[in-house]
Amino acid sequence: MTTGAPTSPNTARRRRSRLRRYLPLGLALWLVLEIWLLTLVAGAASGLTVVLLLVAGLVAGSVVIKRAGRRAFQNLNEALQRGGSPARGGGNGLTMLGGLLLMIPGLVSDAAGLLLLLPPVQKAVSRFTENALEKRLRKATPGSFGEVFQQARMHRPDGKVVQGEVIREDRSEPGERRPPLTR
Repeated sequence: MTTGAPTSPNTARRRRSRLRRYLPLGLALWLVLEIWLLTLVAGAASGLTVVLLLVAGLVAGSVVIKRAGRRAFQNLNEALQRGGSPARGGGNGLTMLGGLLLMIPGLVSDAAGLLLLLPPVQKAVSRFTENALEKRLRKATPGSFGEVFQQARMHRPDGKVVQGEVIREDRSEPGERRPPLTR
């Protein structure tokens, strides 16, 4: 006599993606590399040098993030005053990521953060991520997240794209209870 819930014959385990499989291993290796490099620098120079390097990275990263945020807010303000829509990106996101990598303690993350502050590297990373996102959206199956972007626009017969949203008005009586939004 079994007392468990009946199982379906179609409950095969889904295969994990490569990212979910190897990300923890990559993070562990990165952490070990950072600690090893910091101990090498501490052995070659001194512990005070390591502390000064970490503090300098924290200060430089916070300055970079502050400037990029201020520039992004200024661009948004100017675009709204002109009556237009804000420009896409402008490199501020990658600059902020570079600042964040500078703030994370470690020499490898500092090097990656400094690389992300270079305009040619920003352009290459931006192009790569745009192409990867477009490729994923083209491969998206119906009912997936990628389809949301396609459904958010309505095309008019003259080819213009009209952004909008659907507002559904439920006309219920004052004493009547509405059903819950989720089940």
